[in-house]
Amino acid sequence: MMRTNRKIALTLAAAVLAGAAGAGVAQASSASGGSVAPSACRPANHTAKITAAANSAGHRHYRVTLTAPSGYEPCELAGSPTDVRFSNGGSDSGVTAGRYGTQDTVVTFGPGQPVHFDIQVPNSGSGTPADEAAFTLQAPGGQIPGTSFAEGTLRVASGTLIGPVQSGA
Repeated sequence: MMRTNRKIALTLAAAVLAGAAGAGVAQASSASGGSVAPSACRPANHTAKITAAANSAGHRHYRVTLTAPSGYEPCELAGSPTDVRFSNGGSDSGVTAGRYGTQDTVVTFGPGQPVHFDIQVPNSGSGTPADEAAFTLQAPGGQIPGTSFAEGTLRVASGTLIGPVQSGA
């Protein structure tokens, strides 16, 4: 009987500590619920590429497309990535980015379900060259732990904004 009570107490303590450790941070939970496959939303489980997109009046645009290989569980994302930093050859550009657009639309991301977001750069001069963007993805419940990276050629400037994640490539 004592051995059973000790196991129950240890299990309860572990559950309480695990719950407290995750407070305020989204856990990149499954979009389908209950799978044992790793989440596609975790930075190590997806790739991201920056490509030039159609320009608009007064702005250059770049599309960041995220894809996940098979074997990962779909997950939910919402809003614009945060903590966005740009670098060129490993050196920080010094340009920070704001956000635009609705931040509460939820999209599903996973194998066969790519997502993308827009980088909008004011077309005021030549800008600062960059070959990488680092960012933190957002889930409906908060930020997903870790930093994701996208590679591709772009130019950034003061006033750069990041759009919300949208479905599709």
